[in-house]
Amino acid sequence: MNGPSINTWRLLQESRNLAKVALRDIRDTNILETTQVERLPSWLKRPIGKASELSTVQQIVKRHQIHTICEEGRCPNRSECYAQKTATFLLMGPVCTRSCAFCQVDKGHAPQPLDSQEPQKVADSVKLLGLNYVVLTSVNRDDLEDQGSGWFAATMAEINKVMPQTQIEVLTPDFRGDRNCIKTVVNAGPVCYNHNLETVRRLQGPVRRGAKYERSLDVLKAVKEFAPHIATKSGLMLGLGETEAEILETLGELRGVGCDRITLGQYMRPSLDHLPVQKYWHPDEFDHLGSVARSMGFSHVRSGPLVRSSYHAGEEQ
Repeated sequence: MNGPSINTWRLLQESRNLAKVALRDIRDTNILETTQVERLPSWLKRPIGKASELSTVQQIVKRHQIHTICEEGRCPNRSECYAQKTATFLLMGPVCTRSCAFCQVDKGHAPQPLDSQEPQKVADSVKLLGLNYVVLTSVNRDDLEDQGSGWFAATMAEINKVMPQTQIEVLTPDFRGDRNCIKTVVNAGPVCYNHNLETVRRLQGPVRRGAKYERSLDVLKAVKEFAPHIATKSGLMLGLGETEAEILETLGELRGVGCDRITLGQYMRPSLDHLPVQKYWHPDEFDHLGSVARSMGFSHVRSGPLVRSSYHAGEEQ
C-alpha cells in the first residue's frame, strides 16, 4: 500500500486553520443568524435496544481493534443495526484529515499510521458476523498518495477471499477528484458506489470544508463512466438551512449524473462545537420528498428523519 506522501504535521496545521475560520464561514452564509431549534421532536427519539443484542458486534469490533462509523459517527440507528448483526466498517483509523462542521468523527490532529492487518481484520469480522452485505467507508486520508483508494480495494479483496458471496457497498471520500483513485475502487467490484453530497450547493462551504459540490457530482459521474452496471448512491442531511427548492434542485443534479439511489435524513447536532440545527423536518415532509425523488427516477429511495447513508442498505439489492 502507498504510505504517507506529505508531512502529517502540515495536515494538522491545515486542519486547525480550517477550524479557526469555521465560524466566520458559517456566519457568511447566515446559518447562525436564525434561531436554533433546541427541543428534540418525539419522532427522533429511539429506544436504546437490548444490551445482549448490542454486545455481539461491539465485542467483535473491539477484539479485532477495528472501527465502525456506527460508533465514531454516533449513528442513531446503531442499536437496531447491531441487533441485526450489521455494521458499517470505518477504514484507515478514526481520525479525519478534513474538518467538516457537521461530523462527529475525530479531526484536528495527525491521522494514525495504517494498520497493515486491518483488511484481514475486517474480513475476519465479516465472517464471524456472517454478513451477506457489507458497507465499507473511511475517513478522508489526504495524507496518503492514493488517498486510501488502494485500502478500499485491499479490504474488498480480503472479504472476497473468506466470504465470496458477501456483497460490498462502498461509501468513499471524494479522493480530491482523482479519477485513478475512483477507478481503483470501481475495479474492485462493489455492488454499489456511494458518495454523499451531504447538503445543497449553497451550504457546501461551511458544512463540507475541503469538499466541493461539483467535484462530488463528478465522482458519481466517473463511476458510471467506468462501470455503468454499478449502482451509484448519494445522501443529503436536512435541517442545515436548506429550502425545499434547493433540495429538489440537488436531486435533479444527482439524477443528471446518473445517480441511482438517494438517502434523505435529518441532521442531528453531535455537540455544541458543531453546526446548529435550523429545522427538524417532519416525517410527512420526508415522505413527500421521497415521493418526489421516486418520480424523478431514483430506483431506491430512503427518506426519513433517522435515515442514514447505509441504513438498511442490504435490502436494496
